[in-house]
Amino acid sequence: MTVTDAIWAIAALATAGVIVRPWRVPEWIWAVAGSVLLVAAGLMPVAAAGAAVVRGLDVYLFLSGMMLLSEAARENGVFDWIAMAAAGHAAGSSTRLFTLVYLAGIAVTALMSNDATAVVLTPAVFAAATRAKADPLPMLFACALIANAASFVLPISNPANIVLYDGSLPALTRWLTSFALPSLGAIVVTYIVLRLVYREQLRGSCAAHVGTAPLGAGGKAALCGILLTALLLVTFSVFGRPLGLPTALAGLATALGVSALGRRSPLALARGVSWGVLPLVAGLFVLVEAVDRTGLVSRIATALGGAARHDAGATALWSGTILAFASNLTNNLPAGLVASTAIGQAHVPHLVVDSLLIGVDLGPNLSITGSLATILWLQAIRREGEDVSFLQFLKLGAIAMPTALAAALGARLWIG
Repeated sequence: MTVTDAIWAIAALATAGVIVRPWRVPEWIWAVAGSVLLVAAGLMPVAAAGAAVVRGLDVYLFLSGMMLLSEAARENGVFDWIAMAAAGHAAGSSTRLFTLVYLAGIAVTALMSNDATAVVLTPAVFAAATRAKADPLPMLFACALIANAASFVLPISNPANIVLYDGSLPALTRWLTSFALPSLGAIVVTYIVLRLVYREQLRGSCAAHVGTAPLGAGGKAALCGILLTALLLVTFSVFGRPLGLPTALAGLATALGVSALGRRSPLALARGVSWGVLPLVAGLFVLVEAVDRTGLVSRIATALGGAARHDAGATALWSGTILAFASNLTNNLPAGLVASTAIGQAHVPHLVVDSLLIGVDLGPNLSITGSLATILWLQAIRREGEDVSFLQFLKLGAIAMPTALAAALGARLWIG
């Protein structure tokens, strides 16, 4: 076996472990184990592995801040309050409840990232739908799909955005110019597909009075922290500044403030955070760096750069589409990392880069394996007693993802 073959074998097995989780071993262990094995076997220098880990610093900081914000909000009932408010305003209409849940998912995804919608909002929505005596499945799928469909509304809406742009996000004005219309297209088309697929389940009524989930002082403080953080990050985005450090500081300040208000140790809140995400991402950075050393990414960059010089519009369409489907084979984080490395080498136009971002963000709506957020969403609904098979998700995703992708890529191409 050659060095290249060995690297590919280890990277493939580690990625498969992340997606499938054999023996229920956490995702991060597979990624870290693959990275350590590459170094231990002499297939990758320690210095190169260390440089790959350091490359993800802005992503780790961003994720840390968002996870602290999400946990502070979850622990203090913010998501329960949102879900119960939606159930209360539905006034006995399942269709209206579905629409309100979908709108709530857009807001949470845009301001807090897709992971918050998939992981934290989903259980609250399930509880609200159950109390309203509505079929929870359409509401749960709304959380799963809008978590990806709305994940390029703002730069902060998906950690994959930071990954693809390698920490150098465009200024907010250019972001909105590029993605406002594609985001709207993806959101609207996904909503229409869900409404059509679940029209029978949404035709009935639900309970008009479901009670309330009052928001206490801690919840109000957490909600203020979220809104102020979003304002802070939007301000940083206007000037094209990195988002990692301000997100981490804002998340830490919110967690400390909420804990002090509730007279609880902030360590108790921190223990609720899924910190395994950080070594998972670090391990993926190392795995992708190893794959890059085999020459594959360079070949992708050469092909991408040559095609873009010949016809940028056509390249944007096919590259975004390929990446969208490829994200379901490897998970969108490693797919996005490979695309990011190729972009850095190919120096392609903004149109192509933006189309690749749409593909890596929206592609995971095809299947459960597309993104970590969707995998975590599945775990969340299983804890509530619901389950969705791979085929069941694929049947919906095979309609929702390609149609929304066509709308988003078409809108981005139309903008020029």
